Amino acid sequence: MTVVGTWNIENFFKPGGDFGPKDKAAYDAKLAGLAATIRTSGADVLAVEEVGDPDALAELAGRLDGEWSHTTSAIFDEKHPIRVGFLSRLPLEVIADRAPFPRPLAPIQAGDDGGTADRMGRGALAVRVTEADGRKLDLVAVHLKSKLLSFPPAPGGHHSRFQPRDEGERARVAAYALYRRAAEAVTARALADELLAGEGRSRQVIVMGDLNDEPESATTQILLGPPGSELGTPGADRPDKGDGSRLWNLAPRIPEGERFSRVFHQRHELIDHLLVSHALVGRALDVHTLRAQDGGLPSVTDDPADRRDDPASDHAMVFTRLAA
Repeated sequence: MTVVGTWNIENFFKPGGDFGPKDKAAYDAKLAGLAATIRTSGADVLAVEEVGDPDALAELAGRLDGEWSHTTSAIFDEKHPIRVGFLSRLPLEVIADRAPFPRPLAPIQAGDDGGTADRMGRGALAVRVTEADGRKLDLVAVHLKSKLLSFPPAPGGHHSRFQPRDEGERARVAAYALYRRAAEAVTARALADELLAGEGRSRQVIVMGDLNDEPESATTQILLGPPGSELGTPGADRPDKGDGSRLWNLAPRIPEGERFSRVFHQRHELIDHLLVSHALVGRALDVHTLRAQDGGLPSVTDDPADRRDDPASDHAMVFTRLAA
């Protein structure tokens, strides 16, 4: 059995600076809480999102039992340098770190000033992991553009706003975020296409991470590839020519009472996902979410700074136990 998961570990920085906990005590509490949850999950390899400081990830690896390796994407927004990465106690090698939108997809509008974006804000990191029996797993960690909107600084200001000037600005910025999230999904799908190469019946591939959208959203559907065979639909058990390129979202296999990974304004939502190739559909039968050790998830607001010193993540881990 191999346990594979994804977890947004929420603004994981060392103490101080613009984003990290204000003191070492708060940082140590977060390290302890993250390590305890990872141990409880039994994870062998874990995609992580919102790694602000690779040195913090190294410290987290050191808190886990046994020998763990770690790696992070080199692609991130310097203004808020969070990135994706992996923790693994299985042999691991990096095979891709991708950001540019695949052509002929054009750059998208990114703001009221007419500026454009032609790449992901946070790189999609692909690694190859060797299971204990020698089988290979190709894993892609992604963190798509947030649904939490931030607005340009006010005149003379230096920090982003979390409240719009008016509802027109809110609508426009939401559209820019949606453009970007969709283009990032296309980019991640292109990387998945390379790894699958039409051989998904035999190649073990998982695209996973914080997609910032729920299972039925357009961006999540882009990642699935050929439609019509989602788990829980009549086509799920009918082999067809799309199976070599298709990804299956494991969300329907999460027990209903666990089927959420964040609480936003008191609303439960599943925005963290595991998407597997055909070769893994029959192995990934046991799928769960896991919250931090206090047992609950906080209801978050539009301002992430509110949780700067909190010891646990605002997301649940999503993981699967791959049968032998």
